[in-house]
Amino acid sequence: MAILLVRHGETAGNRDRVVQLPETPLSERGLAQAERLGRRLAALRVGHVVSSDLARARMTAEAVVAATGAPLSLDPRLQERNFGDLRGTPYAELGVDLFADDFVPPAGESWAALHERADAAWDHVLGLAQRTAGELVVVTHGLVCHSWVTRRLHLGELAAPTGFANTSLTRIAPEPPHRVDLMNCTAHLDDATAHDASIRAGL
Repeated sequence: MAILLVRHGETAGNRDRVVQLPETPLSERGLAQAERLGRRLAALRVGHVVSSDLARARMTAEAVVAATGAPLSLDPRLQERNFGDLRGTPYAELGVDLFADDFVPPAGESWAALHERADAAWDHVLGLAQRTAGELVVVTHGLVCHSWVTRRLHLGELAAPTGFANTSLTRIAPEPPHRVDLMNCTAHLDDATAHDASIRAGL
C-alpha cells in the first residue's frame, strides 16, 4: 500500500494568476479534473482520504470520496502557505517575489513556519498510513507538496518538479526512507482538462 499525494484541482486563481483566497472553489475545469482523478483512484483500494480544509482541496477530496467510498478527514495543517494580506492580489501587481527564501508576507507565514507545519502534517499522515487498510490519499497544495518532496522524501533518480500540476498524483512508500516511484503524474487528464500549473503559476 502507498501514500498517494495529490495537489488540488484548478481554481480561477490558478487560471488568472492570483494569490489564492482560502475559500476559492474549484473552477469548472478543476471539477472535471477532480472527477477524472476520482475515476483513476476508484481502480485502487483506497482506505482513507485526508485533506486540507481549504475549499479547493476539500472539493477535490470529495470527488475522490464519491468515486471510492473511502472516509474523509480534514486537517488544517495541510493548508497552503498563508500569504496573509497578499491573498487576492494578482501576481502582476505584487512587486515582490513571493517565493524568495527570506520573504515573509505581511500577516502571513515564512518558509520556516510552513516547513514546521508541513512536518507536523507529515508525521500525522505517516500515523494514518499505519492505521489505514489500503491506500491513503492526501489532498493538499503545491507548496506543501514541495516542502515534503524536497525535505522528507527519497526521490532516487527522480527530480523534484518545479511545480505540481492540478490533481497530479505522487506515490510514496509509507515506510522509511519514503521512496517516491511516481511523481507529479497527470495521466488521468486529457487536453481539455490538463493545465500548466507550476508552483509559481498559482497556489
